[in-house]
Amino acid sequence: MSDIVIIGGHGRVALLTIPLLVADGNTVTAVVRNPAHIAEVEEAGATGLVADIETMSTDSIVDLLQPFDTVIWSAGAGGGDPKRTRAVDENAAIRTINAAEESHTDRFIMVSWSGSYSDHGIPRDDPFHYYADAKAAADSHLRHSALDWTILGPSTLTEGDTDGISLIPEAAGRTRATSVPREAVASMISAAVNCPRCAGHTVRFNGGDAAPADVLHDLALNLSNALDSHRSGFE
Repeated sequence: MSDIVIIGGHGRVALLTIPLLVADGNTVTAVVRNPAHIAEVEEAGATGLVADIETMSTDSIVDLLQPFDTVIWSAGAGGGDPKRTRAVDENAAIRTINAAEESHTDRFIMVSWSGSYSDHGIPRDDPFHYYADAKAAADSHLRHSALDWTILGPSTLTEGDTDGISLIPEAAGRTRATSVPREAVASMISAAVNCPRCAGHTVRFNGGDAAPADVLHDLALNLSNALDSHRSGFE
């Protein structure tokens, strides 16, 4: 069981995720900017904590993260404003990653986007370009950290009450991205918390028929088998 903090705790995905984490026996604290949102996150099963990650220093975020062993980043500026997108989706995310390292957090789960490649291909005159840049930069920073990280890259979020997923083959990248229900993203977050062997993976996915826990289990198993095979070549 984990002591989990969700950054962006009032987001639609986060509100779906909290009950799943609590049902698994975890304690969950949801960080929100607006005090009016405390009641809703607590109704979902979390303890509410008011803090503005966008404006907090790294040292302040270290203090916030000290009690927790798992951080889930589910915050976002919501698009539309390039300056704020950069401030939240890139800069605040990177400060939080740095703070997690300093606070000796065990696990960091990043809710990202399926197209978060450095060569994402979104034109500069497309407002989405700034979001794509920000997510790619934050993901890259996390991959180079000392944390036990997992990056979850859902495609376009939709409504729906199904939680199945399908992986986007890495070679296909963003070209095979379609859509995925928020319910499925919540299930993927919960499954990632329960899959410590998934650390070091970027998982890009659409909606589909496979259970998230099964997908992550198979992914971790395949990695373990590949490592064992690699080691045997040196014996």
